[in-house]
Amino acid sequence: MCCAVLFFFLLIVQVDGVWPLPQQLDQSADRNSLSPQRFSFTYGRDSAAQTGCSVLDAAFKRYFSIIFPDFTKGSGLLIVKTRGCDGYPDEDSDESYNLSVSEGQAVLRSVTVWGALRGLESFSQLVYQDDYGSYFINKTEIVDFPRFAFRGLLLDTSRHYLPLHAILKTLDAMAYSKFNVFHWHIVDDPSFPYQSRTFPDLSNKGAFHPFTHVYTQSDVMRVIEHARMRGIRVIPEFDSPGHTQSWGKGQPNLLTPCYKGDVPSGSFGPVDPTVDTTYKFMESLLKEVKFVFPDSYVHLGGDEVSFACWQSNPNVRTFMEKMGFGKDFTKLESFYMERTSIVWQDVFDYHERDTVLEIWKGETYQAELSRMTKAGHRVLLSAPWYINHISYGQDWRNSYAVQPQNFSGTEEQKKLVIGGEVAMWGEYVDATNLNPRLWPRACAAAERLWSDEEKTLNADLAFPRLEKFRCELLRRGIQAEPLFVGHCKHEYDGL
Repeated sequence: MCCAVLFFFLLIVQVDGVWPLPQQLDQSADRNSLSPQRFSFTYGRDSAAQTGCSVLDAAFKRYFSIIFPDFTKGSGLLIVKTRGCDGYPDEDSDESYNLSVSEGQAVLRSVTVWGALRGLESFSQLVYQDDYGSYFINKTEIVDFPRFAFRGLLLDTSRHYLPLHAILKTLDAMAYSKFNVFHWHIVDDPSFPYQSRTFPDLSNKGAFHPFTHVYTQSDVMRVIEHARMRGIRVIPEFDSPGHTQSWGKGQPNLLTPCYKGDVPSGSFGPVDPTVDTTYKFMESLLKEVKFVFPDSYVHLGGDEVSFACWQSNPNVRTFMEKMGFGKDFTKLESFYMERTSIVWQDVFDYHERDTVLEIWKGETYQAELSRMTKAGHRVLLSAPWYINHISYGQDWRNSYAVQPQNFSGTEEQKKLVIGGEVAMWGEYVDATNLNPRLWPRACAAAERLWSDEEKTLNADLAFPRLEKFRCELLRRGIQAEPLFVGHCKHEYDGL
């Protein structure tokens, strides 16, 4: 099905780019003026979307306010109902669109509502004001689609709790940059803020605070719906068997007791993989997670598992002997990780599975890409985009220089790279510095994952466009840090 969205203007030189850069973009100096009072979004007769489409209904209102922040809605809005309007984006969603801006109108064509959202974002970036406050848009033709289907951003809400408003604002900025996956690293060793209906003690005893520092079921539903309306998938991560210290506070007998000699030391290690109660617990928890989170993927981690505690425990050693694992604790971890949707490469290092693998080890990621794709696995790349690490100067250029398919392998191997993600780990990040540390630095990876690599290899050519986009983020209320010396017409004016 195809939905065509029409925008009508009042009449009929500045030529500006779009971030991330569209696959094909042709602009001229011919400009059309826009009157906010007479501007409206509506649908063409050949559109499969008709009145009642929740995604585009909200998007039209949202983008009118973005394009014309000093005006209320000017004309009537016609919304449409289509099968895709009430669903969720997934890994097969078509995000392509065509946009044609000419005298008197612009026509946006897309196969799905998700493509329409991407086209609306590009359209909003084409509109500009002169020094007298008048609005204009240049004659433009865009043919666009993403290079990679998976363009993610990870937030860590365990090491520091992020309030709901901070997560929602991040989702807004993700949509502006055409990210389409929110990887929610919701729990970890420090805290368990997810409020489980099945196991309420996990957050009652594992969160930093059982009332103020938790995500209720309604909070999670709000995040998922906010993301859906922006064409963003939400993939939760419940990392195990390691990174589970906070789990043990609310779930007795889940973690492995560590031993010092022949007696328990009083400390605990990873999840105990030797007892049936562990798997009954995990099955119940994951059933809830799969019910709450509509995406077909759940990230189960599997990374950075310390074997020292398992090695110290006599019951674990007996289980290892019984199973024929010998002293190879990687086999024990493999035994545990049987119900995995996405596993990180630590697990892949020990056994091979038909799944999606995420490459997070930094210095050798090209070799890992080659090795994993040679084994026939689909992969995600995050290793070069851990932007919680900061340095003085324009470190976005390092992210921009990444070439996800530049590794030794066949063309078929390179097709197995399905995308990548930016990671913002939370050891030194909370709501006070989240946005400035993320934006516009994350935008470099956004363009690498969306745009034609051959057209976007030169960071010097990209700089003016990114600088303009950073100013646009400020105008939209995103506290994006400066790229270098300079100013924006609309400076950031408060939280």
